[in-house]
Amino acid sequence: MATDFPLPDNLPVPGDDGAVDHLEGTTIPDVPLAATDGSTIDLRACPPRTVVYVYPLTGRPGTDNIPEGWEEIPGARGCTPESCGFRDHYAELRDAGAGEVYGLSTQSTAYQREARDRLDLPFELLSDADWDLADALDLPRFHIEGDDYLHRLTMVVTDGRIDDVFYPIFPPDEHAGEVLEWLRETRNEDR
Repeated sequence: MATDFPLPDNLPVPGDDGAVDHLEGTTIPDVPLAATDGSTIDLRACPPRTVVYVYPLTGRPGTDNIPEGWEEIPGARGCTPESCGFRDHYAELRDAGAGEVYGLSTQSTAYQREARDRLDLPFELLSDADWDLADALDLPRFHIEGDDYLHRLTMVVTDGRIDDVFYPIFPPDEHAGEVLEWLRETRNEDR
């Protein structure tokens, strides 16, 4: 359960800075993405209402790979609890009309594969390690300790177009439930 990775009560809450206002209705660019199962995913060809949650960085237990000051950045902390939330709600998301669910970050496929296996995720994680999709869509990012990371957001993709965008996301451990509710509410709408 996502509660296996509780978040501190004092995390800073991200605000809506308008950084994704341009995304809704945008056509997904021709950018193949490496998936943790070894396949290549073309988001333009995914089933209707595919959920793609974008996250900055998944840490690894027993390593010191999280940049200093990470918890002070609004919206940075919570990638593992968010992924676990999508794992825990996966069957419900699919039943509510999600064509598929993917996580996406700029981490390498090998790095993501470890997280997928350790967290027992029933869906694949996608790597945009070269920032091709992020740059083409002008996805929001932040900078810390000399590196860039994507801000947390979720896109719902249908017929190669972004139908809806969730941003900012807080708290991340409850976000999958928010997407599930949206899918249920909009299930019968013409999209």
